[in-house]
Amino acid sequence: MPATRSRARSPSRGASLDTAPGRPEIARLVAPNPGPMTLEGTNTYVVGQRPAHVIDPGPDDPSHIASVRAEAERRGGVGGILLTHSHGDHSAGVERLGGPVLWGDGGTEAGPFTVVPTPGHAEDHVCFVLDGTCFTGDLILGEGSTIVPPGGGSLIAYLDSLRRLEELDLELLCPGHGPFVTDPGAKISEYLAHRLERERKLVAALDAGERSRARLLDAAWDDVPAELRWAAAEAMQSHLEKLEAEGRLPSELRD
Repeated sequence: MPATRSRARSPSRGASLDTAPGRPEIARLVAPNPGPMTLEGTNTYVVGQRPAHVIDPGPDDPSHIASVRAEAERRGGVGGILLTHSHGDHSAGVERLGGPVLWGDGGTEAGPFTVVPTPGHAEDHVCFVLDGTCFTGDLILGEGSTIVPPGGGSLIAYLDSLRRLEELDLELLCPGHGPFVTDPGAKISEYLAHRLERERKLVAALDAGERSRARLLDAAWDDVPAELRWAAAEAMQSHLEKLEAEGRLPSELRD
């Protein structure tokens, strides 16, 4: 029988509120910042009660923060705020929400959560684990794949972070964007396979003598729609940086 999610209305602004499958102590509120990279918007989680903990308050949006605060107050108040990473769509609402930042602002404690360092998407990225549930930030999304930005991110570290989660006994993923993931093992395997397949196509094109970045993009990201080609180009650059770090990148690439 498929898992279902209950829906309620936030007592403050009528915002939609989800609870995790089989985990009513985990509430998800989606910020109103939809887009190609954020899907429906950034997920903010309010977890537990007396007090509650808030994971990733999201952007500095007054209505969203009001809904998060109201849900937290219904559960006994904000006992602490945790940030999976410092990107603004996850962290900018901290000051407006108020409350102690337990992780993500120089803190060393994370309340009842186990902190799992997961750099790659961002150097400061972590995941939080509680009773078989992992709050994954932008390491894993509920739909599609995440960006590993060139320069500020590291594909080598990102793949290592996925493998680190693969070793854990997880029952549920609560991603930074998109729906809950009820089969963590399958999703992590899918993410690893996806990245490695991109690399296989890219390396095959390089081995065949291709040196044009545009044509390499066509060869390895041929299924990406035109409006997301810029994102595919960033993903390819991260793969090229990985190959260079591994001594596998030809020196004569051209635009």
